Parts: sequence; C-alpha cells; structure tokens
Amino acid sequence: MSSNTTRLFFIDAMRAWAILMMLQGHFIDGLLDPVFRDTDNNVFNVWLYFRGITAPVFFTVSGFIFTYLLIRGPQKGLENPRVKKGVRRGLQLLLIGYLLRMNVFGLFSGDIYDSFYLVDVLHCIGLSILVVIGVYLFASKRKSYVFPTILLGITLLLFLFEPIYKQWSFALLPDALANYFTKANGSVFTIIPWLGYATIGGFISILFTRFKDYRYLYPVAISTAAVIGFILIYFSSLGFINLYRLSGVELFKMIENNNYLFIRLGDVFMAFAIFMLFRQFMTNKTVLKIGASTLSIYVIHFIILYGSFTGLGLYRFFNHSLGPAVVILGAIAFMFSCTFLALSYNKRETEIKAHGIQMLGFIKNQTLELKRISSPILRELSVKAKVLLRKFLRTVRS
Repeated sequence: MSSNTTRLFFIDAMRAWAILMMLQGHFIDGLLDPVFRDTDNNVFNVWLYFRGITAPVFFTVSGFIFTYLLIRGPQKGLENPRVKKGVRRGLQLLLIGYLLRMNVFGLFSGDIYDSFYLVDVLHCIGLSILVVIGVYLFASKRKSYVFPTILLGITLLLFLFEPIYKQWSFALLPDALANYFTKANGSVFTIIPWLGYATIGGFISILFTRFKDYRYLYPVAISTAAVIGFILIYFSSLGFINLYRLSGVELFKMIENNNYLFIRLGDVFMAFAIFMLFRQFMTNKTVLKIGASTLSIYVIHFIILYGSFTGLGLYRFFNHSLGPAVVILGAIAFMFSCTFLALSYNKRETEIKAHGIQMLGFIKNQTLELKRISSPILRELSVKAKVLLRKFLRTVRS
C-alpha cells in the first residue's frame, strides 16, 4: 500500500479481527463451564490474555477511524459535514445500545427492567464520538497542535487517575447516568476510562494524517509503535513504582498495583505494529467487508447470544454449562453465523429497510382503520355502560 492511499486497509483488518475476537470471547466466556476456567492451564491463560486485548483495540480503532474521517476533508469546524454525520452516528449508537437491552415482554407488562439502563460498548463508543466532536469544534479555530494535545491529555488523565475515580460511587447521580461512570450497578463498560482508548486512537490518526506523504511513514510508525508497546507492556509497572519511590506520590503506587490500562495500551500499540507490518496481505475483500460491518455484527451477536428484545438467547439456555470441545466448535459456528448474517444484511440493507418502512406503513393504516371502525362501537358501549351504572346506583339507593 502506498503512503498516499486514503484508505488504510490495515485499520479495517484490525477492526475485523477485533470484532471476530469479541464474538468468540463473549461466546466462550458466557457459555464455558466454570470448572474449565483453570488459570494453571496455559491454553486458557493465552485465550484470557488475548480476550483482554479485544476491547482496547476495538475502542482505539473506532477512535482512529472516526477522527481520521473527521479531519480528512478541507472544511473546518461546523462547516465540516463529518461533524453532523458524527453527531448522528453517536446518537444512533446510543439509541441502538439502549434498544438492545430492551425486553418486549417487560414493556407489555408495563415494566422497564433495570438492565435497560446498563451501559455497554455501543453506549461508550457513541459517547466517545460525541466527545471527540466536541474537542474538535473547540480546537478548530486554534493552533493545529491543540486538538491532538487535548486528545492525548484526556487519555493520560483518565488512565493516570483511574485508581482514584474508580472508588467513587456517583451516588448523587440517577442510576441511568451513574451507569456511565461506575460498574456498581452492573454496567459492562463505562465511559471512564474507556474513552481514553478512543481519544488515543484519534491522536494516532492525526499523526497518520499529518505524515501521510512522508516517505518512511510505515517504517517509522511500525518501529515506534513496537517500541512504545514493548515499553508499556514490560516496563510501565516498574516505571510507576520507581516514580512512587522517588516522589512518594501514592497515586503511582496505586497505578502499579493494577496497571491494566497502560499494559493494554501497550498491547494496542503492538497490534498496530503487527497489522501495519503485514498491511500488504490485508486487502482481502471479505476481511474489509467484515471490518466495515462491525455494527451489524455486534447487533446480531447481541440478539443471538443475549436474547435482546425477548430474553431468549443462547446465554439463557447454556449459561456457563458447556465443555471446552463444544464451546470451541460453537464459538467458530457463532462467528461464522453472525458474520454471514451481517454481510447478507448489509448487501440487501436498502431492500430490507424499504420492506420495513412498508410494513410500518401497513401497521399504521390498519391501526387507524381499526380505530375508525371501533369508535362507534366504543361510543355505544360507553352509553350502555352509563345506563347500567345509573340503574345500579338507583338500586343501591333504594
């Protein structure tokens, strides 16, 4: 791939890899019998480690792609059409995130379950997009270094102070808002610290955009990403404990005690280095289509596995009950099924949406017709009910 190509195929490949790893990770984690979760087993430990890489890569790549598209055009500020598209996309992801947690049977009974208000991947990515847009608009009339500096600053602040704010209960906020900041109520992801991966992705994309015509872009980018990744994975904990010894600041010791954010960021940089290194082999059309279909894949996997809308998902029937052989074969079939359904949907998306609009129109017309027909009947029943009520009252009085 030449350095001046506008589409970065390795990013699409990274996103495809991340969504496939998410599918198998959710399937195995949700259905594998706890008896087989043996941390003394090297195979299980390798799987567990790579499962932990998936979400940081996915958030970082999402921030990279959105920011890359946002700053690619010549327009600035509100004149940039990507701002409006981004706001729409962010709100769409928030809406879909809530819809996937909706239970139809609960609505019929007049209940909205507490799980509806829990925050997950789509909520965080949608809100991250809106935050990036806000930072972009703030920085659009300032020096060119302001936008990337703020993005990098957000990442560092969220990652460095995570040991402090993770102890906060956010009890003063309504649960629906508190769920964006704390896992206490059952949220899977929270905007803090996960926004930090999206903003570092945006920061990296700005560097790619500004040096896209540099002759040695990829050699420098690959080596830099590999070195940063290696340092963060193997030396960041040692660095924080040394900072604690030198300064006496308790925060550095707290970070070292649970240094998952910086280590996972190192994993992200290593993933970038690997995918950039093999970028010439990542132009397969199917892989690129998978990378461009992550939202559809996510929605389909959520419905099948967790039973969105009905509660009748695989998780309900096979929750933590399968052995390794069955769960591995099931995960492969699950990845294939979700991907196939998503690609099929995207291929016929326009046609499916047209049929959906027709169906909604038909339901609306039938509802109006039923209302028109039933209105005289309801009025007649109302009159009869009033007559019967008067008779009953007269009888009671007598």
